[in-house]
Formats: sequence, structure tokens, C-alpha cells
Amino acid sequence: MTISAVELDIPSAEGVTVTEDSLTVDLSDGRTISVPLAWFPRLMHSTQEERNNWRLIGRGHGIHWEDIDEDINIEGLIAGKLSGESQTSFKKWLSQRASRLSNRCT
Repeated sequence: MTISAVELDIPSAEGVTVTEDSLTVDLSDGRTISVPLAWFPRLMHSTQEERNNWRLIGRGHGIHWEDIDEDINIEGLIAGKLSGESQTSFKKWLSQRASRLSNRCT
């Protein structure tokens, strides 16, 4: 019995739009994929200005948001994978964020 490996040609991201409730990515193969923003809690809890401050990484195979330290892999996004961040890590980030924001206001 022989087993053949299937090679997948994963498209790269060419454009990103983040709204109040969705993340939309334009792909190099002509598709556009849109997922609920709730899949990525850091994006969900960020400002629109922070959401708009993204850049493509790895020749378009990932998206990075510097302001909120979030990275999303295009392959995972296509596969329907939600954020892999643990609740402990997210709660720590959220607490640090709240502290930073309150320090800016004082």
C-alpha cells in the first residue's frame, strides 16, 4: 500500500480589513475569507485604531498587529482555527492592558 502526500498551495494574504465584528482577508488566489472577530479576543478587545495597525509577515503567510502583540497565520485562518491563546495568557494580557490604559488617562 502506498501513501501519497497531498501538497497544498496555501495562498498568501494581500489585504486585511477589521471591523467591529469581523476579520476579512483578501487572498492571493482571489478568495476573500471572513471570520468572526470573536475568534481572536485580543482583536475583539482592541480599538479600531489598533485593529487598523497591521502588517503582513512571512511574505503574506501571516498578519501581525504590533499594538496588541497578535499574530494570525493564514493557513490556520483558512482551516478555521480560532485563537490558540490560553485563557490564562489572555487574562494576563487584558489585565496589563487595563493597567496601561488607566495610566494613560491619569
